[in-house]
Amino acid sequence: MRLAIITTHPIQYYAPVFKLLAQKIDVMVFYTWGEASVSKHDPGFGQTIKWDIDLLDGYNYTWVNNTSTNPGSHHFNGIVNPDLIDQLKSWQPDTLLVYGWAYKSHLSIMRYFKNKIPVLFRGDSTLLDEKPGFKNIIRYGYLKWVYKHIDYALYTGSNNKAYFKKYGLKENQLIFAPHAIDNDRFAIQRTNEALNLRRGFNISGDDLLLLFSGKFENKKGPVLLLQAFVNLGIPKVHLLFVGNGALEALLKQKAAHYPGIHFMDFQNQSNMPVIYQACDIFCLPSKGPGETWGLSVNEAMACGKAILVSDKAGCAIDLVKPGINGYIHSAASFTDLYKKLVLMVNEGKEGLSIMGENSKEIIRSWGVEAQATHIINYKNESN
Repeated sequence: MRLAIITTHPIQYYAPVFKLLAQKIDVMVFYTWGEASVSKHDPGFGQTIKWDIDLLDGYNYTWVNNTSTNPGSHHFNGIVNPDLIDQLKSWQPDTLLVYGWAYKSHLSIMRYFKNKIPVLFRGDSTLLDEKPGFKNIIRYGYLKWVYKHIDYALYTGSNNKAYFKKYGLKENQLIFAPHAIDNDRFAIQRTNEALNLRRGFNISGDDLLLLFSGKFENKKGPVLLLQAFVNLGIPKVHLLFVGNGALEALLKQKAAHYPGIHFMDFQNQSNMPVIYQACDIFCLPSKGPGETWGLSVNEAMACGKAILVSDKAGCAIDLVKPGINGYIHSAASFTDLYKKLVLMVNEGKEGLSIMGENSKEIIRSWGVEAQATHIINYKNESN
């Protein structure tokens, strides 16, 4: 197998997969944003992000010249690569894997190579935020046309599979390649660092710590979580917000009179396992739209943590088993969020620890190794 991978820029969740693939097949990754994408401004965090782990090690890659006047992955015309088709023909892949279609070059590549070599596609869209109406009718027709230009979709989980089926893909075109992180990196115990983090906020070993980590933006629901925590009013329970974003000032203002609410700025990849390992419950109370999966849930589960997640997160139905490793709350109901939070806090340290062990067991089969294996074996699995 000689696999050409088309993706915009290095991403911490994909690099371990590319490295595993390169150990078994010929791989070349074509980064279509260009070399400038190594360090990029993230509007959600409000800062320039450069990951502190090596995302380019262990596989072959090339920076593709991007001639867009406004380069970036935030709009269709942000990825324009006039030389890409010739570069691919020169490399002579026998299989193509495209990440995302909503860029000028990516869609062009799909259209050009369809019926020439197998075109695999990776995207994590769901139907969770779809609303009826005229726009949706037009979108339906357009997406059915888009997906006629691929041979196989590597679906991330149940919600993503339902999305691909709606837009015309048949069962034998759907290959399960689980949405995954590098479980092993997060599972390495960093107990002393986690204890020191808790001590820094005067959180004792007996106290419970809830964690929210990510962009402080409306779709993630951090304000709702803060309000639910305040309503708890239970001593020896703390809430830690890790990240930055548009709602930061509001969150800090609302938290000002509550010593049990703590904040940390955006933390880079190497420190995230410590953050997760310091908590007892990881919370992702997403309101949507746009929470297609929520890979932070994978990370927290790999660290052995209980999970509270909303039904607007794409991962919820696959990864969270109510009463076993956490709970799923209705994103539309603050009351339900509060009720599920009370249930989890009442589990206490021992009950939450059992839930965390269950999380670790569940996430074991959702690893980058499984994703790489399914990509390599796609022909056998499509029969």
